[in-house]
Amino acid sequence: MFALADCNNFYASCHRLFEPRFNGVPVIVLSNNDGCVIARSNEAKACGIAMGAPLFKIREQIRQHNIAVFSSHYTLYGDISARVMSNLARFTPNVEIYSIDECFLGLKGFDNLADYAKQIRETVIYNTGIPISVGVAPTKVLAKVANKTSKKHNGVMVLETAAQISDALSDYPVEDLWGVGRQFAHKLIKGGIETAAQFRALPMDWVQSNMTIVGLRMWRELWGESCIPLKSVLEPKKGMCTSRAFGKLTTDYNELKEATSSYAARLAVKLRREKLCTSVLSVRLLTNKFTSESSQAFPSITIPLAHPVNNTIDLVKVALFALKKIYMRGYLFQKVEVTATGLLPES
Repeated sequence: MFALADCNNFYASCHRLFEPRFNGVPVIVLSNNDGCVIARSNEAKACGIAMGAPLFKIREQIRQHNIAVFSSHYTLYGDISARVMSNLARFTPNVEIYSIDECFLGLKGFDNLADYAKQIRETVIYNTGIPISVGVAPTKVLAKVANKTSKKHNGVMVLETAAQISDALSDYPVEDLWGVGRQFAHKLIKGGIETAAQFRALPMDWVQSNMTIVGLRMWRELWGESCIPLKSVLEPKKGMCTSRAFGKLTTDYNELKEATSSYAARLAVKLRREKLCTSVLSVRLLTNKFTSESSQAFPSITIPLAHPVNNTIDLVKVALFALKKIYMRGYLFQKVEVTATGLLPES
């Protein structure tokens, strides 16, 4: 069995932790340059504030709904994330930090899973002040489903029986499944497959031929067959990389700064988790190589560090310096990569 612990509205919750007067008040967090929204509390979502909304377009909504506005603070997020992960690690030796605000826990052999998940949630909230949701299921994909479902059930959901799993999948949007990208989601919905239950009901051969091995693995996980192992014991690494494609192509330097800062902060969390430091940091920008409609460029830079580090402040600072060196105006960038090499033990 796997548990997925996910911090609720993590960035907003971090700011509320130090300014509790904003509990229950709409809260948004802005990008490094205070240009656009990168995080929202549930109350802000209810006010109609969209993710990525430019600040200048929502000033009237902010005034109308008395929305609290914070600038992003990645050092703060990294430190609080470390506290949350440390508390989660008390409950099992099998832990995989998936992102700055998500963590998989291996619970094989544990009994009374609903009570245990509730205890995990209450302990983290009590010790850190950060609200979390916990979903438990036989596979990682199902644990993701359980976690999202838990937000409507007091923060805890256990999918243990076939009936519980079927019920959860019956109205779970197929586009929200872990591993279904935008392209596959569009294809499935166009074909009348709108829920996870409908996707699971597809023939295995169809899934494999239309969605490759990735889709087949996800399909098997929805049937309760664990195909994605927990990465709790990691082999020594020569390097680590954090990267993700943007939701859209962008030439905007401030958007690239925001993404680079975020990925550098995540990289710092990964390094500290494995008790490693990096002595070399690389940053690379990528355009969409599969299109001929725009110019191609893949600028990169590698920077040796004076001393091996794994703290968020230093890594973000170096990553932004690197970005400034390689940024090219006029190119539509799809992705940024931040890579650490020359890894050394903290000791």
